[in-house]
Amino acid sequence: MILVAGSANLDFVVQVPNIPLPGETVLGRNLAFFPGGKGANQAIACSRAGGVATEMLLALGQDWFADPIEESLESAGIRMHQIRVPDCRTGTAFISVSDDAENAITVAPGANNELSASDLPTLTGYSHLLLQLETPVSVVTEYAKAAKSQGLEVVLNAAPAQHLPAALLNNIDVLIVNEGELLVVANHDGNIASCLDRIDIPCVIVTLGERGCCARTNDLVIAQPGFRIDALDTTAAGDTFCGVLVAALSKGDTMQSALTRANAAGALACTTLGAQSSIPEEAKIDSFLQDCPAPNINQVDALKSSCGF
Repeated sequence: MILVAGSANLDFVVQVPNIPLPGETVLGRNLAFFPGGKGANQAIACSRAGGVATEMLLALGQDWFADPIEESLESAGIRMHQIRVPDCRTGTAFISVSDDAENAITVAPGANNELSASDLPTLTGYSHLLLQLETPVSVVTEYAKAAKSQGLEVVLNAAPAQHLPAALLNNIDVLIVNEGELLVVANHDGNIASCLDRIDIPCVIVTLGERGCCARTNDLVIAQPGFRIDALDTTAAGDTFCGVLVAALSKGDTMQSALTRANAAGALACTTLGAQSSIPEEAKIDSFLQDCPAPNINQVDALKSSCGF
């Protein structure tokens, strides 16, 4: 069983022809709201797309924004360890999605900032703790320490990007970052390989958007080329990747197999608008992988080379 501890937001999404530049006003089209937040997205990915029993620690405000979040998590079969914060808004995110499927996101953390170290439930029965950085880093650090001391595998998606204390990094088994986040965590502006050399964590996974992903696990480097899809909205693609990866690892899959499934799930999430609404069912990932040819050795070598390996 997996425990996800992290953020839950209500996302307000507007479709725009292009992401506004500073000082620019852009006329949007449809406005919709969806349950989101990195923590909640990843929990639903673990459960719905990963097929693993999942629970979540989250904080919500005393407002109607919390209702669709609760409903979405419940419909995905996730047991909630819920903190209700009086006189505080549920976390919100304001998302512009452009016609070329890129997005720009502004988050108002609200109740997410009120999670505390004492809120962590008893960790008996969990194999993995999955964390992100939309809740206070000091609290994330305490969660990681507690889980590591009790023998759980601790996975951190270091997003949004920020410099991380050694006390947190020393208690992480698997770190998941995109290219920009990697530069921040490594405090280095070199290529992917040189950045990874500066991070002393047993396994670091770097997502590369449409190019795929790569991982350094101990001394082994694994590259997984991307899948071709018609992207509509990239929101929650990274969260879907994280949840499916941890679910696969919790089932005992090899890292190569876990990366393949996570990459496929993230690609599928790009084909539907919204965050949690875009996370695919496990069967859809199975079908997608059956229809997609495995990458050849030339594609794998080219991806490794582009990363500096």
